[in-house]
Amino acid sequence: MLNVVVLISGGGSNLKALIDAAADPAYPARIVAVGADTDAAGLAHAEAAGIPTFVERPGEYPGRDAWGDAFAARIEEFEPGLVVSAGLMRILPAGFVRRFSPRLINTHPALLPLYPGAHAVRDALAAGATETGVTVHVIDEGVDTGPVLRRASVEIARGELEDDLHERIKQLERPLLVQTVREIAQGGIDLAAFRS
Repeated sequence: MLNVVVLISGGGSNLKALIDAAADPAYPARIVAVGADTDAAGLAHAEAAGIPTFVERPGEYPGRDAWGDAFAARIEEFEPGLVVSAGLMRILPAGFVRRFSPRLINTHPALLPLYPGAHAVRDALAAGATETGVTVHVIDEGVDTGPVLRRASVEIARGELEDDLHERIKQLERPLLVQTVREIAQGGIDLAAFRS
């Protein structure tokens, strides 16, 4: 059984998908804790499922590195085999990444390496792209530059609005994340191969 800590900043729709999947005894991973950098609404999903939660607010530390060290220490208390950034809207400090990567993964609403960064859906529309999607990747010290694990694509409709496209991407993102974690737990994806 793979022990997973999930990190969030917002509503936690990807977290909820993982919680629902892990409720099936046949699913090979379990969520042992959920951490956040703010009082995220998604923490309620974990609390409803009886999963421990914790919050480490960056503003309570003298700098990013100090916050990253404290956040990492809280995560390590739960001895995870995998850390999933599922909507954590913060670039993680290099020291934090080095402690967990490649056992540290993220979802991104674009087909990386296209459209990295915080405005991927908007950027795809601005570029006139006809296709985009979602990527699950290993977090490295860059911004959305780590090795790609899995991707799923979606066609962009003519005149589609950013919020509508983002919602369609989320419909792909949740099952892709659930399946990727399953593959990691079952050994179909060997994260050790990405160790630098």
